[in-house]
Amino acid sequence: MEMVIVPSWDDPARPPEPALLDALRAAHAAGAKIVGLCMGAFVVAAAGLLHRRQATTHWRWMADFQQRYPDVRTDKDVLYIDEDDVVTSAGTAASIDCCLHLVRKIWGADTAAHVARQLVVPPHRQGGQSQYVALPVQNTRQGDNFSQALEWVTANLQQTLSLDRVAEKACMSRRSFTRRFQQTTGNSFAQWLLNQRLIAAQRFLEKSDRSIEYIAETVGFPSTTSLRRHFLKHLNTSPSRYRREFRGR
Repeated sequence: MEMVIVPSWDDPARPPEPALLDALRAAHAAGAKIVGLCMGAFVVAAAGLLHRRQATTHWRWMADFQQRYPDVRTDKDVLYIDEDDVVTSAGTAASIDCCLHLVRKIWGADTAAHVARQLVVPPHRQGGQSQYVALPVQNTRQGDNFSQALEWVTANLQQTLSLDRVAEKACMSRRSFTRRFQQTTGNSFAQWLLNQRLIAAQRFLEKSDRSIEYIAETVGFPSTTSLRRHFLKHLNTSPSRYRREFRGR
């Protein structure tokens, strides 16, 4: 897969050079994926590649973007938008999330998680998550009760994992656990748990020939229908298609 990334743009009032816009259009026409990170969305829009499509950019420049490109359907409350051949993201932190999303799509969940660990950022924040959430810093202390509780969760995804049960595992009150969890991950426990189950399902699909039914049960989804629904909503594909596309690379 060929990909052209516009990492940002220094001044929305400065129009991109015609040669740059021509190069983007030519790359897109040749089948390359075009990515506009943060204010890079201005350049992608100037090339005409966002006409009547969904896109996002840094919230501070959203009004300016909407004024310049009224034909683009903007969403200021997301981290990134993947339209398959064209991808845009919000501000700096969201750009990291967007790039991890692209790594995950191309090389799989394990590679994305490895890169995230090197960057000391969460491995998976969904594109629909609000861009106003600050990039969370992973501040868990290895070996403490909180960290051990989260490790226990990821090793027991097939179980019913309520907030109260996990807080008890961490030897914390529900309130203290919820506060610590939000500070540490930037997510609610429910969203984080869903993300862990999706990542685990991706790993099964990438590395095994297990049935969709087995995978759904093993990672904690109540049914294959539930697994498929969440894959479609959050990954814009089905489990079977994800496996085929990953194996075909």
